[in-house]
This record gives sequence, C-alpha cells and structure tokens, in this order.
Amino acid sequence: MASGAERLVEVLSAHGVEVVFGLPGVHNLPIWEALRGSPIRLVGVRHEQTAGYAADGYARATGRLGVAIVTTGPGAANCLAATGEAMASGSPVLVVATDIPSTLRRPGEFRGVLHETRDQRAMFLPVVKGGWTVRSADALGTYADSAARLATTAPHGPVYLGVPTDFLTADAGPWARIPTSGPSVPDLAEAVEVVGRSTTPLIWAGGGAQRAEAGAAVAALADKLDAPVVTTYAGRGLVDHPHVVHGPVHLPEVGALWDEADLVIGIGSDFDGMMTQNWLQPPRPLLSVNVDASRNYPAAAALRGDARVVTEALARALPRRPTRRAADRVAELNAAVRAAVLADEPQAVPLLDALEGHRVVADMCVAGYWVGGFQRVTRPRGLAYPVGWGTLGFGFPAALGAALTGRVVAVCGDGGFLFACGDLATARQERLPVTVVLVDDGGYGMLRYDQERAGHPAHGVDLETPDFVALAGSFGVEASEVDGFGGGFAARLAEFTAQDGPNVLVVRARLKPPVNTSPRWYRRVRT
Repeated sequence: MASGAERLVEVLSAHGVEVVFGLPGVHNLPIWEALRGSPIRLVGVRHEQTAGYAADGYARATGRLGVAIVTTGPGAANCLAATGEAMASGSPVLVVATDIPSTLRRPGEFRGVLHETRDQRAMFLPVVKGGWTVRSADALGTYADSAARLATTAPHGPVYLGVPTDFLTADAGPWARIPTSGPSVPDLAEAVEVVGRSTTPLIWAGGGAQRAEAGAAVAALADKLDAPVVTTYAGRGLVDHPHVVHGPVHLPEVGALWDEADLVIGIGSDFDGMMTQNWLQPPRPLLSVNVDASRNYPAAAALRGDARVVTEALARALPRRPTRRAADRVAELNAAVRAAVLADEPQAVPLLDALEGHRVVADMCVAGYWVGGFQRVTRPRGLAYPVGWGTLGFGFPAALGAALTGRVVAVCGDGGFLFACGDLATARQERLPVTVVLVDDGGYGMLRYDQERAGHPAHGVDLETPDFVALAGSFGVEASEVDGFGGGFAARLAEFTAQDGPNVLVVRARLKPPVNTSPRWYRRVRT
C-alpha cells in the first residue's frame, strides 16, 4: 500500500508533471521523500511566493500543469499573491499545501497548533478556480486527480489542494483516473451569417487562443477573411503571420482598427479592462469564440468551445474573400508602431531590438510595460507578462520556472527584483538558464511618473538600491553593468544569453512609461 505522499506523487506523474517547485517545512517533508524516488524534478526555492510564480512561469512557457508545493499556514499564505496572478491570467497551476494534522483540528477553533489557520482553504478561495481540503488518506489520490484535471481544463486556472500532514504518512487508498471527453464544435450557422454581413472584420486573439494552441487556426481565419489580427498581452506570439499587428490597441494607430471594424471576432479573450481601456468602446458587433460566455461585452453571436477546434471549424465554413490587402496595411502599421516608439521614447527601441528572438518574462516595471506592449514576439508562449493581476515581483521568479524549458530573459526593475532576489541562490543551485535584465532607475519609476504627472515632487518612491553586481556575485552568479541601452547593452546581452546558467545584466536607465499604461490611455471617439 502506498503512503499518501507517494500517492500524491503518483497522481502528479500520471498527469505528466516533470517538475515541481517548493520549499520544505516540517509538515510536508514526506512529500520530499516521495519525490526522492520519483522521476519528478524538485526545484527548491527560497520563498513560497517564488514557488507559485515559478509554477506559473513554467505553465505559461509549456502549457502544462505547474505545481507549487508549500507548507502549512505561513508557507501557504506566502503563496497567495502568486496564486492570484495565476488566476487572473488563466494559468494551470496546482498549489499543494499541507495543513495541520486532522487529529488536532477542531472546525472553527484556533487551538495554537504549529502553523495553524482556522480555515486555510478559505484564504485561497478568492484567488483559485477551485479548492479542496482532503478529508481522508484513502481519498487523497482522487482529490489530487480532480484538482489537476480542474486546473488544466479550460478555462484554465489555479487550484488549491490542502492535505492534512498526517494523511501523507498514512496508507492511501487506490484511485482511478476519470476519463475526459474531447471538445465539440457548436453550430456555426449563426456565426457564418454574422461574419458574412461584415466588410471590415478584425480578429482579436487572447490568452485562451494561446493556451489552446490556436495559432494556425487564427492564421487560417485571417487568410480567409483577409483580416488584421491584434493580440492581447497573453496572446503575444500566438502566430507569426503578416496580418499580425505588433503593437497594443492603446496606440491610436492600432486602435483605429477597432474603431473601423464592423465586426470583432474575439478568440479566447475576455476583453479585460487593461486591454480595452476599461471598456471604453464596445465592438460593433462581437462574435465571441470562447470556452465560456462573453462577460464584458455583449456578443451578437457566440461559439462556445475550445478556441483551436472552433476556430478551425469556422475557418473551414467561411468562403475566401477577395483581398483587401490587409498584409500591406499591417506592414505599414507595424512600421508606424516602431516609429511611434522611437518618437515617444528612443531608449526603448534598442531594448526591444536586443530582445527580439528571445523568450521574455516581463515584470510590472516601466521596461516591462514597453516589452509587454511593443515587443515583436514571433513564437507561441514567447512572452509572459503579469498584467492579469499586476503583481510586482513576478518577473524574476516566474522566469525561473520558464527557464526549465530553455534560456529565458527576465526584464525587471530594481524595486521588483528585490522581492525575490534571494532566489538567485535557486538559479545558481539549479543552473537555470535565465538572464536578468535589471533596469535600475533608482526607484519605483511608474509611481514616480504618476506623482510628477500630478504635479507633485517624488515622495516615497525613490529607493536606495544595492550594488546589484556585487549582490549577484555573492550568490556566484555572473553580473555586469552598463549605462543605458547603447551599443554596450546589446553586445553584453548577446554574450550573456549565449552562456550556460544564470547571469544578471544591470542597466542604469530611466524610461518614460508607454501609452499602454493607464495614465497615458487615450480616449477614442467613434464617428
């Protein structure tokens, strides 16, 4: 008979899990022992928040289940912010947290047991797709299987699984994996009719399209309709196609596509406030292709189902339209986007140029906003950006998870990097191929901009920062520093990304925030 910890690891293996991220504690050590004898790689981190972010970064980079294993009480609580980001961004993450022994629990009472919380699961419920506390050792395998399936079933999202620590060493009962059915295709007749009435359609592809691997289907639909394609932050790199616009709709030149469209075909997108300038102008009309109902805009027609399967069927059902030379217009538009960046913030251009072709994880910092909005991403899952919940400190720890699949560049600011700088030890110990581009502007640059824009002097936003090169060196991580994004930056970045293991490139520079940050949103007026 297997122990509960062994059963948990068995279920994770059955779901194709190859790596887990975690921090040991007195309550979860049996899981560490079970992992010792399994093929699953254990990446030990230095803070539970990093475990959550790394699991999220791994999930975004691979499309597979990311797993964070944390201990009871404060260990679980430390993972909450990262779990909230995974929820807002639709990442398939499983948080396994131990709980106090079931024999010591009195529901609704706080007894003072080590790491006790009155209701640990309740802490997570606002930021997870679903959550359970295991009720018996015999049921642990079934609970774990259900949790993993829920996290990886569209719409994806994080799931919490609480395991009383005594169940990990008890005998666990057998479990049987529940089979799942394949996606179905809804009736296309109404959608074909709605598309047929349009003359200037626009395809809007989001994170759901990315997670469904719908790039080829979106390309086929764009070809059939000769329509431009804009992508949300989570949809960046969905497909490398001449109809794809490499810039945000917040830029007036790109926003004109939305204004002119007589039909928006939204594929795998919820049209969140950050992409729509808080729902400034509704589309006229909207065809929604999504796994659930359109929440933020009413839809003239809706196709519920897997974004790839449904978009493939829609593209097959539609006749090919005469060319409107969409590729030519998009090429001109992409040139205009780069010209707008050069005119607005010349320093951003060499940053974006140097990062092209790399997989990037961006933090919520000014440099990250430029990358999230304007980086030319040409590979699926080539950009991870935490705009779902907007959690500062995401970039570096999420990049540790993404680096399990190959070299990745983390773009961070000096403030956000310090949230998890201790995990330079993890990067070094695991020899993770992550290059940190750390833009040091001496403070919280976005907040400094907000204060100055309001006519106030900077207050409480300037930071005394450490010697980042020496800090990295103390962990045994190679680091270097350059002034600005001149020629030295590109050469050093190329050198660092060609190396094995981790390194840090510190850039002393200040950037103005781009137009996709809310203080600079413009107001469109539809005519």
